[in-house]
Amino acid sequence: MSRVGKYPVEIPAGVTVALAGNVLTAKGKLGELTLVLTDKVETTVEGNKVSVAPKTKESASRMMWGTTRANIANLVKGVSVGYAKTLEITGTGYRAAVQGPNLVVNLGFSHDVVYPIPAGIKVSCEKPTLIKVEGVDKRQVGQVCAELRSYRPPEPYKGKGVKFEGEAIRRKEGKKK
Repeated sequence: MSRVGKYPVEIPAGVTVALAGNVLTAKGKLGELTLVLTDKVETTVEGNKVSVAPKTKESASRMMWGTTRANIANLVKGVSVGYAKTLEITGTGYRAAVQGPNLVVNLGFSHDVVYPIPAGIKVSCEKPTLIKVEGVDKRQVGQVCAELRSYRPPEPYKGKGVKFEGEAIRRKEGKKK
């Protein structure tokens, strides 16, 4: 039994949700997102709530029940409030800057890493060691952060690299003399 799927998704003021066949569309002040729904669940829009229910009692249908409800909640929050993640860069000489449509990051390589900013994502650098990634789609914001982090993940000995703000890096002790 899904604990997440039981609760309907509240639609805030300023957001409209439309269901056409198996495609759910959410429009808000920040943009428009669509979600293709699976045929294993039944979705209904009633007033200012979206409800999801499994069509059958089989386990695949019950698994998709909570997942679909969570994806719908992410769409509604994305078009109304949006998502943001902050990355911290730690290391001597490591820095980042937005130059036109690209994010240029110096991570100690012989060359700068030039990351093209995808459409629908806003990247800003308030400080040279902080990268703020904002967007409407939660998956896309997370994917951009994961790609930026993959260039130089934080290492456990000195803590150098790209990490999420507030992330605790488990440090290791170096060689003993």
